[in-house]
Amino acid sequence: MGRRLVPLTLDNLPDLPKRCRSCVFWELDPVSGQAAVRAGTPELEKEAWISAVLLEWGSCGRVVYVDEVPVGFVLYAPPAYVPRSTAFPTSPVAPDAVQLMTSWITPGYQGQGLGRVMVQTVAKDLLRRGFKAIEAFGDARWKEPACVLPADHLLAVGFKTVRPHPVHPRLRLELRTTLSWKEDVELALDRLLGAVQKEPALRPL
Repeated sequence: MGRRLVPLTLDNLPDLPKRCRSCVFWELDPVSGQAAVRAGTPELEKEAWISAVLLEWGSCGRVVYVDEVPVGFVLYAPPAYVPRSTAFPTSPVAPDAVQLMTSWITPGYQGQGLGRVMVQTVAKDLLRRGFKAIEAFGDARWKEPACVLPADHLLAVGFKTVRPHPVHPRLRLELRTTLSWKEDVELALDRLLGAVQKEPALRPL
């Protein structure tokens, strides 16, 4: 089973589930979000948000492919780009952290460790960019797929609660804790070598 995680761009945005492409829960504040839905423009707003974040900040998501079939995605950005975050009772997200907004894995591919792989991939990306942590708002009463991730899932992939709440706790993942010693060494080498792509070693005949 070949799997790969690719940075989210406007080109592969159509590979996200349709309901997620037209959801602006995180990208707009509640009033603007409702206005976009009434105007029938949430997909355009989503595209505009991703385009702006890519231009101003850089990569803000990953799409997961298994045997070239898109099976999941993750979205993340600094809290300044996530207006909805201020509406949560456990806000704000810490200034040294990036917010994990949401993620999704197709039901048939859940339980295969892809959720943990996504978090580790985001952690590597953010470590290279100088951030110390990922934070997320969890749903402690989660019952069905929604924009806010289940708190239990976040705890299972390594997050710890930093601001308890009966419904929406805020959780934090220190980036160093998500990477193994081997990955830490690889990351240090990448930095040392200026992230130069290593040439494949030639095997003796």
